[in-house]
Amino acid sequence: MDTAIRDVVREKYGAAALRVTTGGSSCCGAASALEGCCDPITSNLYGDEQTSQLPETAVLASLGCGNPTALAELLPGQIVLDLGSGGGIDVLLSAKRLGPTGKAYGLDMTDEMLALAEENKRQSGLTNVEFLKGEIENIPLPNNSVDVVISNCVINLSADKDRVLREAFRVLKPGGRLAVSDVVTTGPMLPEIRKSVLLWVGCVAGALEEKEYRSKLAAAGFEAIGVEPTRVYRIEDARTFLSGQGIDVDTIAPQVDGKFMGAFIRATKPLAKAPCCAPGCCS
Repeated sequence: MDTAIRDVVREKYGAAALRVTTGGSSCCGAASALEGCCDPITSNLYGDEQTSQLPETAVLASLGCGNPTALAELLPGQIVLDLGSGGGIDVLLSAKRLGPTGKAYGLDMTDEMLALAEENKRQSGLTNVEFLKGEIENIPLPNNSVDVVISNCVINLSADKDRVLREAFRVLKPGGRLAVSDVVTTGPMLPEIRKSVLLWVGCVAGALEEKEYRSKLAAAGFEAIGVEPTRVYRIEDARTFLSGQGIDVDTIAPQVDGKFMGAFIRATKPLAKAPCCAPGCCS
């Protein structure tokens, strides 16, 4: 991740974690601690049936744009890795579905979020959870060690998405799956938005075009790539996340109407090829 972007992301998400732990506003989760990252992107993503048995701070610290655990097929005994796990909501939800024979890892670079996640783990009583400190561009797990990689509106925060996707591919077992929520666009990004670092933190400026996302996944080695819209942001949504960014909202909001969407992105790491046994195939 570019150093400047990484530092801003770490600072803002660290502030969000501290806000939650000190009893800050629960409006949009902890999003009120993040300029440009509030409704409509981060709100109303989880149902009561999912959150009712989780620590309140895990729910308040959710800053994602989707609900990958609701859409990903997670089976008992599997190993799951959440890239940019924050306060741990998706890790804890995954761990419940994986059962005692499975394991859920969370990876985050922000000390404050990791501390919050560890406390949420303690409160949850789950024992099949482990939080790791690190960057999603350099995943501290061995090759072919994970069944499913999930992420919730974090890959778009990286300035080196190609490396993130290559790392996800590396740690997945053959046949393993990428199942992430992210913000994507359906057309070119306006320069006024792309250059705003605060909007990058707000899950908007770093978003890839859908075709580019597919292309990067394929370049990393993935197959069976799918992009499923889960929430399309309209003109009034655009006014919300563009306000206060030094941008002419009245001019730009109509131009981004319907061009940003929260999406569920699926891809699969191919199975290892069986050795050739037919006569002459190795000649």
